[in-house]
Amino acid sequence: MMSDTLVHLHGVPVLDCAPDGAQLRGTGDVLDVIGNAIGHGAELVLLPVQRLTDDFFTLRTGLAGEIVQKFANYRIRLAVVGDISPHVAKSSALSAFVSESSRGGQLWFVPTKDDLAERLRQQRRPAT
Repeated sequence: MMSDTLVHLHGVPVLDCAPDGAQLRGTGDVLDVIGNAIGHGAELVLLPVQRLTDDFFTLRTGLAGEIVQKFANYRIRLAVVGDISPHVAKSSALSAFVSESSRGGQLWFVPTKDDLAERLRQQRRPAT
């Protein structure tokens, strides 16, 4: 089993969660990841999509909102990394949630770690 590691992407400390770690099934699991992030001094958690259950992608369960709210409460950003297209194809509500979230600063859905790094690089550009 791999372990979560702290990496720095364009000056941002990121907890890179191992893909084979425990799935986030509820508040306790979320708080474990948040505690690990705080312990490492991370400002953002990179969470592979395989760490999320199908309930996360079924919005009526409320799990996505619960997870996102916990991260927001602790002022830690969350990036879900991986292919979520099978889930999005099944739900227009999820598609809207993903689009809206990815426009903000708290929760992003990105296909790869490289896409996350690019997004963070663009945020660091000075205003012209």
